Amino acid sequence: MASVKIGTRGSKLALSQTGQITDKLSAVGGFTAEIIPIKTDGDVLTGPLSQMGGTGVFAAELRAAVLDGRVDVAVHSLKDLPTAAVPGLALGAIPVRADARDALCARDGLKLTELPEGATVGTGSPRRAAQLLAARPDLTVIDIRGNVDTRLARVPGLPGNAAAEVVPGKVADLDAVVLAASGLGRIGRLDTVSEFLDSDVMLPAPGQGALALECRTADTDLTTVLGQSLSAIDDQDTRLAVTAERALLARLEAGCSAPVGALAHRKGSMLYLETVVCSLDGTRSMRLKKATDGLTSVGATLLGIELAEELLAGGAGDLADLAGSAK
Repeated sequence: MASVKIGTRGSKLALSQTGQITDKLSAVGGFTAEIIPIKTDGDVLTGPLSQMGGTGVFAAELRAAVLDGRVDVAVHSLKDLPTAAVPGLALGAIPVRADARDALCARDGLKLTELPEGATVGTGSPRRAAQLLAARPDLTVIDIRGNVDTRLARVPGLPGNAAAEVVPGKVADLDAVVLAASGLGRIGRLDTVSEFLDSDVMLPAPGQGALALECRTADTDLTTVLGQSLSAIDDQDTRLAVTAERALLARLEAGCSAPVGALAHRKGSMLYLETVVCSLDGTRSMRLKKATDGLTSVGATLLGIELAEELLAGGAGDLADLAGSAK
């Protein structure tokens, strides 16, 4: 078959994770693959992500490229992918999930409980900010943007950072930053982590640590080489987990600007889902767990919806801006 074109964002992290998954895909299928970087609004616009249109800013241009034939497969970070389906597109594969946890990268190897009172911690995520403040109300949380290396450069003395003078708002001016462990792993910077934050302190974003390979619906056909290859690297347990997490998010109608964390995992014959909704200042939160023995896409979806309904019935809409609470 002709070379398969794989579309991705052009950031170091996106290119790194796409390269790793493309190698697997082409090895399984025995075809050559070409990586095509595509610029998205999320890469061009500046300002808080929550004000740029949320998660869709990274996905829309990649999805358009699949639909118009510029690429055959788009590789997304699953947490950046809107929950609404797009006609003509399918999630051809969700490979094995990397570490879903958030990671604290602090100066002097400090853990969250060891940061001095009033310490400055950078994150661009309202979800992380709210859970940080819930754990440590005294912290000063600073809104930051930029790629992984740019964010890590805000903390002095981290492994891999060049020695630098403090430049407020740019370099060596924070005590810590919080980033996804999976992203740090994919670009080889796990040595900057001073603490992996357990889910009882910080639940990750729905889909965090997982990748989504989106293709045209026709290309999921298992009689095609591409369809077979996508199916071969699809991980059923990861797919079930993220299906539950995304169903919860969709029912809440919460975008990336809402402080909602969720994490599902399969254990034996059960699928477990835990979620938290926080007020932006971290002073109030609701945390719930639920499980199902329905280990199918429908079962996982229902688990997410039912847990979301419990959150809404319990008043989660009063804590955060959840469009789903108006129904």
